[in-house]
Amino acid sequence: MESDFHQLEFQDGSHPFHRAHMEMALEEARLAESENEVPVGAVIVSLEKGVIGRGHNQREGLRDPTAHAEMIAITQAAQSMVSWRLDRCILYVTLEPCPMCAGAIVQARIPWVVYGCVDPKAGACQSLYQLLNDPRLNHRSQVISGVLADDCSQVLSGFFQKMRNNRKAFPKFPP
Repeated sequence: MESDFHQLEFQDGSHPFHRAHMEMALEEARLAESENEVPVGAVIVSLEKGVIGRGHNQREGLRDPTAHAEMIAITQAAQSMVSWRLDRCILYVTLEPCPMCAGAIVQARIPWVVYGCVDPKAGACQSLYQLLNDPRLNHRSQVISGVLADDCSQVLSGFFQKMRNNRKAFPKFPP
């Protein structure tokens, strides 16, 4: 697998390896949705060990603003590797990471980030900020975007549509 990691074809978001792991991240996103959390999922793959971290948003359930899918997956992966350095790993996440998560990615030395759909309001990989490629930081990551983007986007838009519909069914008081 290491030779694949550096091959040009591996940088193509349609590579079957990327699609398979993004499907796993989508499973995590659906778990989040079943818990009434914003449906974002993440998976971290070690080139030597395979999947070493999985997570989905748990901010509501844990009452923790840092309980993003990426943060949970990074913590699991670091425990699995018995190291904070995840320098031979790939992070798959259904939504472009926010500034907090991008900072954690830099700190964990994750060399590859593959995400599904863009986040124009908080994206810190390519949309709003480019933290993962900022030359002022001590580490940079290769970014591949748009992997299963439509599926990732549909999970999010469906969740928010349900939330809007529920708000209409139960108006706030006073009217």
